[in-house]
Amino acid sequence: MTTPWGEYELARFPADPKDQLRAWDASDAYLLRHLAEEGVPLSGAVVVVGDRWGALVTALAAHRPYQVTESFLSQESTRANLARAGVEPSAVRLLTTQDPPPERVDVLLVRVPKSLALLEDQLLRLAPAVHAGTVVIGTGMVKEIHTSTLQLFERILGPTRTSLARQKARLIFCTPDPSLERPANPWPYTYRLPEGIGPASGRTVVNHAGVFCADRLDIGTRFFLQHLPAGPGAGRVVDLGCGNGVVGTAMALADPGAEVLFVDESFQAVASAEATYKANGVPGHAEFRVGDGLAGVAPGSADLVLNNPPFHSHQATTDATAWRMFTGARRALRPGGELWVIGNRHLGYHVKLRRLFGNSELVASDRKFVVLRAVRGR
Repeated sequence: MTTPWGEYELARFPADPKDQLRAWDASDAYLLRHLAEEGVPLSGAVVVVGDRWGALVTALAAHRPYQVTESFLSQESTRANLARAGVEPSAVRLLTTQDPPPERVDVLLVRVPKSLALLEDQLLRLAPAVHAGTVVIGTGMVKEIHTSTLQLFERILGPTRTSLARQKARLIFCTPDPSLERPANPWPYTYRLPEGIGPASGRTVVNHAGVFCADRLDIGTRFFLQHLPAGPGAGRVVDLGCGNGVVGTAMALADPGAEVLFVDESFQAVASAEATYKANGVPGHAEFRVGDGLAGVAPGSADLVLNNPPFHSHQATTDATAWRMFTGARRALRPGGELWVIGNRHLGYHVKLRRLFGNSELVASDRKFVVLRAVRGR
């Protein structure tokens, strides 16, 4: 990536030589170019929100920025890209979306997220630290910035306008208004599950902003909940890519003797899973971990892995995440342990499972979804 401060070799995390997706895009470059061309002062507290792979804070590392992200993978990518650039790790202060925000923000740079709810939550959390002199600039690809995006900036921070588009990217300029009466933060959001979905029927779900289907139960998870493994004796269960934790919580409700590990790369998701689990007073033992799939989980330590893998990485459609999840599950399962997967029929997960496990059984299906079961060989 070429910037006014130099050229940087950047990669996503985990680094994959076969991955053709870049760790930056035109909106990152547009923002950095604007900061230099307009001489935006960067001597105060610079806060970068939603920097997907660390491109922005790597280029701005000399100004000791804060990075606020909801993604473990983004944090790891940032650490790796700083190292590639020869920058001391302490040059960038890494915060998660669950950490208290800085007390003062002089420059606020926002990489517009896919989730409007996440943007709302983060602007509301940061607003008390923003003052009349704060420079607020958002950036994103044209297809990511909508009227509703601009309305959020305007409603929470102050008057907002956009730039002309360059290379299909656009900037957002917001002038903070300290006298603005901001709405209360609606996140996290709590709702009750419907009946007829097994052990989780009528139970409480807690969703932090940005978690998939934050205000309702999605149809895929509903189908999965109706076809989870039945009976006690599940042993050590992993809810892999746990989201709000409703699947792992359902297993714990069905089998109080189970030990459930909730894993997700999203800090927002793991916070939601823990809140959902505790809201339902589930007996038994649970662990909540933010990380890169099952990396760090001891081989052969799991009896059952439950997985609803994502097939998007930001705007890109890819099966790389699912493949890594399946591979990690096979390593983490004991001989005879089982991986249960739900996915859209057209994704063809049964082919991948047969390649990895040597078997794949169809547990249930409807017009849109399949639930598959694969067993780790002895």
